[in-house]
Amino acid sequence: MYRVISVRLLVAALGLTVSLPSAAAGPATPTIGQQREQVLFWPQAQREAQFRQMATLFPSDLAPRGTHVHELPSGKPLPLGGSTSLASYMEQHHLAGVMVLQHGRVRLERYALGFGPQQRWESFSVAKSVTSALLGIALQRGEIHSLHDTLGTYIPELRDSAYADVTVQQLLTMTSGVQWDEDYADPKSDVAQMYLGACVDGQAHVLSYLRKQPRQWPAGTHWNYNTAETDLLGILVQRATHRSLAAYLSQTIWKPYGMASDATWIKDECDGSDTGGSGLSATLGDYARLGQFMLDGGRVDGKPVVALAWLKGALQRQASVDAPDRGYGYLWWTDTDGSYAAIGIFGQMIYVDPARQLVIAQVGAWPHATSDALVAARRAFVAAVKESVDAEGKRVAH
Repeated sequence: MYRVISVRLLVAALGLTVSLPSAAAGPATPTIGQQREQVLFWPQAQREAQFRQMATLFPSDLAPRGTHVHELPSGKPLPLGGSTSLASYMEQHHLAGVMVLQHGRVRLERYALGFGPQQRWESFSVAKSVTSALLGIALQRGEIHSLHDTLGTYIPELRDSAYADVTVQQLLTMTSGVQWDEDYADPKSDVAQMYLGACVDGQAHVLSYLRKQPRQWPAGTHWNYNTAETDLLGILVQRATHRSLAAYLSQTIWKPYGMASDATWIKDECDGSDTGGSGLSATLGDYARLGQFMLDGGRVDGKPVVALAWLKGALQRQASVDAPDRGYGYLWWTDTDGSYAAIGIFGQMIYVDPARQLVIAQVGAWPHATSDALVAARRAFVAAVKESVDAEGKRVAH
């Protein structure tokens, strides 16, 4: 019932003006792009039901796991204000799963909403951070030559656009300076419109959409969050490596690091490329393993697979955002205490705290894409985990 949405309902939700076929012509099916945009406006029950099965709703590529698994052994249970407190946090914010690793061991693992350890959950913008890491791997392997290359080097279609002289590094820091509106609640915003248009010349939706966007600021001078640009980054990685994001992820991280389950990545309907800004689905445990991979310094069997230049830039503040204690690296959010995170709308998160050797993974279906209150609650939960670890350390010290 969710795959085929009434066109009239979709038009009303997105504020579009189109000519609809007569009843005699039979029902029309929305395009894949229209259905993807509608995800932003799904009701609560649909979010909770469908975030766990996106690969059945949208064309997707598989990122197969390998033959060995990076084990996550059990550690000492982490006290967190009592189980009722954690249950309340998860229930109030419609969370499906929370996992905390310390020193690579599972100290907390909880599921809700009928979700379980073998099921995948949509990551939304957590995928941006993964796409960025894949670029760091391509840089290490020489498939991408320099962070200072211009986008036109890899994507010739952009050479007559505002992106012609934007560098890979500026795309990674969301400082392209090209105009963009990322308002998830506004059906007329760019982020709610980017997949709606017809396919043009076999190009991915974002290519035909972004080519028309005007410049708003000089490149490198202004941070502005932009999902389409991370789809663009995904196209860049795929062209440089001659592989889909899912295939490259499987080859470079998923199999060698030892993820326990296959992942999936949604494809653009126009050119079949995987969308770098969203669409990755994985299990809670494998999201935690991704965090552990980052905590391990982007290494597999002790060998670095991610370029050092990428690591130095990705996990340190490159751009200022709207909060004094937060920053933005290479598509990773940074904190002043050295922690960093991959964050997605509706409650998705991989949080890495090197000082405490912590990884916190969270998946859910927030009642809104984002809000100050929801973000504050998530940060309070992270702070509670850190406080519990610190208090435990003090007890041991005495």
